[in-house]
Formats: sequence, structure tokens, C-alpha cells
Amino acid sequence: MKLLVLFLGLMFVTPPASVYDFKLKTIDGADFSLAQYKGKKVLVVNTASKCGFTPQYAELQKLADLYKDKLVIVGFPANNFGQQEPGTASEIKTFCQKNFGVTLPLSQKVSVKGDDIYPLFKYLTEAPNPDFTGEIKWNFEKFLIDENGKLIHRFRSQTTPLDPKLTQYL
Repeated sequence: MKLLVLFLGLMFVTPPASVYDFKLKTIDGADFSLAQYKGKKVLVVNTASKCGFTPQYAELQKLADLYKDKLVIVGFPANNFGQQEPGTASEIKTFCQKNFGVTLPLSQKVSVKGDDIYPLFKYLTEAPNPDFTGEIKWNFEKFLIDENGKLIHRFRSQTTPLDPKLTQYL
């Protein structure tokens, strides 16, 4: 009987309709949701402090400042690639502010691949988009979300935040 009840319970699990369905935590541990940015585009980026792409933090902040009326950028520190984000939340936040003037929202440290992949990144790596799906290959991959919470474009690490390949959609 227990198996039947469990099976029936699974039948009613609704897949997320958009990024707005995920519960998140800021780097300071406070609850937040991407739903607070409805009506704006959102650029989700997996970040790391000790990576060759780390200087992209400066461009991410510049992009956020340039398009502040219609774009929000949220950084998700992750330690999945080469142990390039070993710090604590406080160390990451201080590093980003001190070295790159980062004021954009940062989440708690998450995993962006593997068995412990954060649910938002599982959704983003599987969501249909005109670019590609599948596992994140390195730090600073970017996911552009439309004003309604749907993934519209995905960019690999080599596409910098101010690259016209990305900015043409803003």
C-alpha cells in the first residue's frame, strides 16, 4: 500500500514552469526568488573567484549598471571546476566587492553540475533554448532569462558580458 501511495504522490509533482518557481538564498543567507524580477530580463551566471574568467565580474557589474532598468544579473558562486571557489560566503562577497566593485545580487554557493546540482541549474541546463542544452562546462556560463521567467539564450564562458552576441538581446 505504501508503494502505491508514494507512486500516486509522484504523479502530481508539477515540473517548474519558469525560473520563478525556485526558492533561493542570497550569499547572506536570506530567502529570495527570481520572481521579484518579473518584467526584467535576468542573466544567471555561475561564478568563481579564482578562475581565468574571474575578471568578467567587472563586466558583469558594468552590464548591470548599463541596463539597470531592464536587466538584473545574479551571480551563483560554484566550486565545481578546479576548486576555484573555495571561500566562505563572507570571503566571496568581500572579494567581489573589493576587487571588482560588485553590487549585483549573489546567491549562496551552489553546485552547478553532478549529483548535487542545484535545482535551478538542473532546470536551466535542460530547458529548451535556441543555443544548446547539457552540462555546464566551466565557470562563468551565462543563462539569459526573458521578462516572463523563460530561458531564451545560453552562452559559454568565453562570451564576455559585454559581447554583442549577448548584448544584442537586451
